[in-house]
Amino acid sequence: MTIPSVPAASGSDGSGVRADPLPTGDSGIAAAYEVTNGGTQALAYTILFDFTTDAGEVMANSTATVRAVGPGATVRGTVRLGAPGPGSSRVTRVKVSRVTKVPAAEAPPAADVCPPSGIRVTADDGDAAMGLRVVGLQLENCGKRDYSLDGYPLLELLDKNLSPVQGVRIVQGSGGITTGTGFDEPAHPLVLKPGESALSGLMWRNTTESGDPVNVPHVRVRAKADAEPVTVTPHLDLGTTGLLAVRAWTRPSPEELRPR
Repeated sequence: MTIPSVPAASGSDGSGVRADPLPTGDSGIAAAYEVTNGGTQALAYTILFDFTTDAGEVMANSTATVRAVGPGATVRGTVRLGAPGPGSSRVTRVKVSRVTKVPAAEAPPAADVCPPSGIRVTADDGDAAMGLRVVGLQLENCGKRDYSLDGYPLLELLDKNLSPVQGVRIVQGSGGITTGTGFDEPAHPLVLKPGESALSGLMWRNTTESGDPVNVPHVRVRAKADAEPVTVTPHLDLGTTGLLAVRAWTRPSPEELRPR
């Protein structure tokens, strides 16, 4: 880690990712990292780094995405925080806070890349209020042909090892979780011209009662039955409800088209 006149520090969460010291000379704050894929298939990694004080207070975060790491391969990179603002506490350490990994062939593409399928499926950061959680799904027709939809995205819930999660019921519509969210609007056919988008969403309550809470880091999404899968990482904290609602594909309203 590069911090002028401060001893280096590093951290790892045991997921094949670690942050190492950088040579001095950078004017800002940065850390070198390496990702090692110990699995049998190519993976894409998203790594969240916490930049902290000596006392462990998190002053800032930074995210790095490594899109394709082959089996047994190691990829190195650098994450930079930049110079600290005036009056901020001194950052002296960096640690790996969270690592998510998905099959490289199913990773959401970069913003400037259109997959061979001609559609780009992504998930947003979600909204949370009073235990109610909503994560939006967006499908963009980035190809050169019209793309038709009629119904709901098909979902598969996956754990941290990319194995199916059991015991969660996926319902079309709100499932009685709440009202007034648009989830109960019926599905209808859509034809997206190149450049147009459709929205769906996931909704649940983070309610914990008896039993062990269920956390789902990954969701494999198919826009329709014959679509190629895309695995997103919304980190669903489902509590003990065992229920996840999904909204039908719909055209975005003017409000939903505004940057969030």
